[in-house]
Amino acid sequence: MSTPTPETAVLVLEDGTVHRGRPYGARGTTLGEAVFTTGMTGYQETLTDPSYARQIVVQTVPHIGNTGVNDEDAESRAIWVAGYVVRDAARRPSNWRSERTLDEELAAHGVVGIQDVDTRAITRALRTEGSMKAGIFSGADAQRPETELLEEVRSQPSMAGARLAETVTAEAAYVVEPADHGWEGEPIATVAALDLGIKAATPRHLAARGIRVHVLPADADFAAIQAVQPDGVFLSNGPGDPATADEQVAVLRQVLDAGLPYFGICFGNQIFGRALGFGTYKLPFGHRGPNQPVMDKATGRVEITSQNHGFAVDAPIGEVVEAPEARYGRVEVSHWSLNDQVVEGLRLLDRPAFSVQFHPEAAAGPHDSLGLFDRFAQALSERRAGTAASATTEGA
Repeated sequence: MSTPTPETAVLVLEDGTVHRGRPYGARGTTLGEAVFTTGMTGYQETLTDPSYARQIVVQTVPHIGNTGVNDEDAESRAIWVAGYVVRDAARRPSNWRSERTLDEELAAHGVVGIQDVDTRAITRALRTEGSMKAGIFSGADAQRPETELLEEVRSQPSMAGARLAETVTAEAAYVVEPADHGWEGEPIATVAALDLGIKAATPRHLAARGIRVHVLPADADFAAIQAVQPDGVFLSNGPGDPATADEQVAVLRQVLDAGLPYFGICFGNQIFGRALGFGTYKLPFGHRGPNQPVMDKATGRVEITSQNHGFAVDAPIGEVVEAPEARYGRVEVSHWSLNDQVVEGLRLLDRPAFSVQFHPEAAAGPHDSLGLFDRFAQALSERRAGTAASATTEGA
């Protein structure tokens, strides 16, 4: 009696490198940009982060799947990664919160993955050569000629120029109430949050501080924002090239022109940079993982942050400058990476508007920067108080 031959899966990189392993999750073919993340925990949050749309994620930590999957830790309604690459997948989960195996979850969402490959070698290649186009092929697709697979990998569109926020955004607007997240009493403010790939933790953090959050789809215009009568506006994280976000840049300029307080995270930082007149560019391999050191200019403290971005804002570090769009006044880089000096935050000095490139709401991840939500809440309260005072003066 012959021994069954293990199924084969193949990871093909743009440079022609081929890694053979076994299938993980769904079988078939998937294409995307290969990137690596350094998180040792939180793989479920990684998989459900919309910022990973159209990317094949390589986990640098070797053991994945140990804690299984549950219905509470997802950061959005779906798994967004294009593919998943791990070294040692857990044969069975061992955690009291586990409800399903990760293998089952990937298969249920149609996510093609690969296990039993040298993720260390793959990561070193991506860190040396930069993020690459890639493909995972399993089942019958893995038996095709390697030259054919490589051609398919190389012919896919680049992440540069990709417009993806509209593909991951909410289909309809919804409201997150403070009372549902531990707040007692009336809301202190109302915020319009543009969903460019928002994670569930973000509106929860805002709501826990007494802020009613109206989450709007990515294509919402300024009239839709005005309709909810917000005290401030928030733009979320999300996938794709910020150079394609002309509509959101135009909307944000209307927000700033109206004097509304603004807070942006990740993609929201890049759009803020563009609204102020700065350019953006693609990083060689990006920042992905919950262990990224950042300098906070205001405090002089180093904060450990969670990051997930492949693009960055091109702005001068260490000096206050006039915004290229001069009507917005003075601007400074408020945070920067201590690994490579990449811009990690922007702040206007003459208007209540700021943003960060990292994820202060990170789950799982460090919480060094949660105070940014408090800063935004304070700006909202000050605006509401000022509006009330103006109304009283006019009434008198």
